[in-house]
Amino acid sequence: MTDGKTILMAAVALMTAMPAPQAAEAGDAIDLCDFKPAFVEDFQTLSVAPRVLGAARWTAHTPWNGDFGDAVFTDPGPVGPFVVKDGQLSITARRGTDGRWRSGLIAAADASGRGTGVQYGYFEARMRLPPGPGTWPAFWLASLKPAKDLSPGVEIDVIEYYGHADAAYSSALHVWYKGADKSRSRHTVHKTPVDPGSLVAGFHDYGVRVAADTITYYLDRKPVWRQPTPAELKTPLFPLVNLALGSGFPIDKTPNPSTLEVKYVHLYVDDPQGRDSRCPAGTAPPQ
Repeated sequence: MTDGKTILMAAVALMTAMPAPQAAEAGDAIDLCDFKPAFVEDFQTLSVAPRVLGAARWTAHTPWNGDFGDAVFTDPGPVGPFVVKDGQLSITARRGTDGRWRSGLIAAADASGRGTGVQYGYFEARMRLPPGPGTWPAFWLASLKPAKDLSPGVEIDVIEYYGHADAAYSSALHVWYKGADKSRSRHTVHKTPVDPGSLVAGFHDYGVRVAADTITYYLDRKPVWRQPTPAELKTPLFPLVNLALGSGFPIDKTPNPSTLEVKYVHLYVDDPQGRDSRCPAGTAPPQ
């Protein structure tokens, strides 16, 4: 993810380079009985390192040092943006006495290419979004590879939310090329309508199913959008969660502080053979 204004301009210019958005059929909710957990982050502890994973599960910056938005992403610490309490992560954006906004991002990878991800599977975060104009929270995925690797990368934005427009959120699929091939980058964006204010009033599940042929986006485990899987997806994808500000929109009326609440981030891999052990006949799918 880069600055939102840049992404939106690229999307408008290049949207026709990718297949047209496909509406998802109603009723085919994700069935987690067919998946086994690959990464379970329930935020019982805070495990965020500044830039190198080490023994941590997350870093506080994008691996390619591409931090973005109108709030500086800051490291964990006593006055940092991250708090874990009662099995929940809070990421808070605050404006300091110097007038600068500071906020937070977590990425399950670092610049070396070390991290946690899967190529095909289901990715989900349960979050309550912050109210107010200028807020720009997101849950997204990126190609897990060393930052110096110049091969094409895939970005899947499960949700990008713009606080001034509380009746919808955006999802996107980006294929990023670098160097001389930069013009081959492709982008498409989809808006999902919601009840006004509903995403800030309570927690919701934001998910994406990545298969070899199709990427399906979900809200509360119901499909909302589909896209063909790009041929450039050749590596695992790792998750990121952030509370950015701006994205080209004013932040002069952004509530200070503003907080994104995250209950969990879960990654699953396909395992239909293990269905009976996880979901014996008559039992409900995992939550």
